[in-house]
Amino acid sequence: MAETFGSPSRRRDDAGGPAAGDPERRGKLPPRRKSIEVRVGNIVLGGEHPIRVQTMTTSRTSDREAVLAEARRLEDAGAELIRVTVRDAESLANVPALKAALRVPLVADIHFDYRMAIGSIEAGADKVRINPGNIGGGERLREVVRAAAGRGVAIRIGINSGSLERDILDRYGYPCPEALRDSALRWIERCESWGYRSIVVSVKSSDVPAMVESYRLLAAACDYPLHLGVTEAGPPPYGTIKSAVGIGALLLEGIGDTIRVSLTADSALEVQAGFDILQATGRRLTRPELIACPTCGRKEIDVEKMVAEVKAELDRRGIRKPVKISILGCVVNGPGEAREADVGIAVGRGKGVVFRRGEAVRSVETPAIMSALMEEIERFLAGENGDCLPGPGRGCSL
Repeated sequence: MAETFGSPSRRRDDAGGPAAGDPERRGKLPPRRKSIEVRVGNIVLGGEHPIRVQTMTTSRTSDREAVLAEARRLEDAGAELIRVTVRDAESLANVPALKAALRVPLVADIHFDYRMAIGSIEAGADKVRINPGNIGGGERLREVVRAAAGRGVAIRIGINSGSLERDILDRYGYPCPEALRDSALRWIERCESWGYRSIVVSVKSSDVPAMVESYRLLAAACDYPLHLGVTEAGPPPYGTIKSAVGIGALLLEGIGDTIRVSLTADSALEVQAGFDILQATGRRLTRPELIACPTCGRKEIDVEKMVAEVKAELDRRGIRKPVKISILGCVVNGPGEAREADVGIAVGRGKGVVFRRGEAVRSVETPAIMSALMEEIERFLAGENGDCLPGPGRGCSL
């Protein structure tokens, strides 16, 4: 007998297998790459610790009031590490104030002048980002390492194509992924020879395929935490999409311990995009996820309006658990797709059917859809009937 719309019976696939909403049918992520743990201030990168989202201020660090205000705003936006450029003595003078003002780790970004790295370490920075290729080579790197080791400060070795060593460029002919990997490994080995291993590494590129391959090669060659990013991605929305493709591809493979979305825009947008990428890849679930149909002429409710209302209601109720909620507006794909979520609703023929974990649990008239959906979400999160089970993507997985 054909299944009717809203039937509470368990749907099975054509081969008689489990319903599409069953946990065993959901996508499984490969395990994360095993990296060593590196402490950065009050957090730890690598190992099994959460993948962290970071950003960078755009104000001149020499302008104390401006950079302090921006850094606090980015922290409020959710940034978990904040990086500032330290290019001169005036900027360096404001590092202690930044450190005192922030609850999250402070990272000093250094180019050219290794003394700014040492000064930032002495001023309280939790990590310094350096490109060994533009600070004067091995001896100056050694002085930075000595200062960092003495104060328990981490270093990010940030390699990019614009400052690769001449012999590596001569070997490969151009800054290819293998060249970036070899440069990173060279400087890692130098640090290790001095007994220093509090290292985070990046091999960024503005070319997405090159960036992805560079990180794959590096991930296979070392065990340090990796900082992911597509450099110079440009303005949103394209810059956001470009970053999501590169960073997301690596996260899906289990590569990456901290990320920065580099945008020509307000840095708060970088933070939002970073968490969106982690959510979409399933690597870190930090809030409810709304799944909704793109809408077409068959829809029987204003899906866009209802999604906005559900989002507003979730915010009003302070619901932050990563429950999957689907809102589907017709009878064609609605029932099947609603089953894929933790809680979902499909609308058709003047009524809405609420699903929980693949089961149709109640039918309501169209005017009552919103209240019925929110009630089932609350029940799900409360664990009523044993439905809130731990695990990736589950509503009670914090």
